[in-house]
Amino acid sequence: MLTQTTTRVLDPGELGAALAILESEPVANAFVASRVQAAGLDPWRLGGEMWGWYADGRLRSLCYSGANLVPICASPEAVRAFADRARRTGRRCSSIVGPAEPTALLWRLLEPNWGPAREVRANQPLMVTERVPDTVRPDPLVRRIRKEELETIMPACVAMFTEEVGVSPLAGDGGLLYQARVAELVGAGRSFARIDDGKVIFKAEIGAATSHACQIQGVWVAPEFRGQGLSESGMAAVVRYALADVAPVVSLYVNDYNTPARASYRRVGFREVGAFMSVLF
Repeated sequence: MLTQTTTRVLDPGELGAALAILESEPVANAFVASRVQAAGLDPWRLGGEMWGWYADGRLRSLCYSGANLVPICASPEAVRAFADRARRTGRRCSSIVGPAEPTALLWRLLEPNWGPAREVRANQPLMVTERVPDTVRPDPLVRRIRKEELETIMPACVAMFTEEVGVSPLAGDGGLLYQARVAELVGAGRSFARIDDGKVIFKAEIGAATSHACQIQGVWVAPEFRGQGLSESGMAAVVRYALADVAPVVSLYVNDYNTPARASYRRVGFREVGAFMSVLF
């Protein structure tokens, strides 16, 4: 008996079914789940479309199509269907990112039409922790950033993004969207830093948050202060805040070639539980 499959854009009435899939893998899906929980499935509010892959009338896999293209709980058959749809609509995203296996297949299928990529990061270990480290003392000077400190934190955010992604977030629209995102995290109490004499020494954000898991992003130490253990004590402080106020599981993903960062995160108590992949355009 043949299985009947189809792919289409989800409508707002399918929110419950979409959340059920997202919550089946709460750590890997934290980024998209946090957006869907906040905005629902209306494309205008969500900032993109949520594609669904159905088998015999039942929703089985998702793919978020916005500034990022993100396969979610996607089987190989679902990935092929999402790739077909992506080819038809054309590339509108700045990256493809998600769990390594389905993302790698998605990119193999799209590369002939969408390539070449600016950079492919094929193995980005996904790391988690559920406890405040007992071997690293949290930096008592790391704290939440206040709204009136947005201008103080912004240059460090721009420096981190440019160093990590390879392009400035100020390009294109002059940084309006990026500044709005930073302001959103500051306003939500999810931006943290150590500021000494008006200078940002360490900073990080909790970029995605659900009741099940949250994801730390944007970890950065001012270049002249690197190698002094500030990333470890700073991360320990952010983990303490996250576990106390946000979610019972804290996650992040890191480039496999960034050996010092991976070692630092392990010392703070993170362990590897999977891998992501990113394709940057």
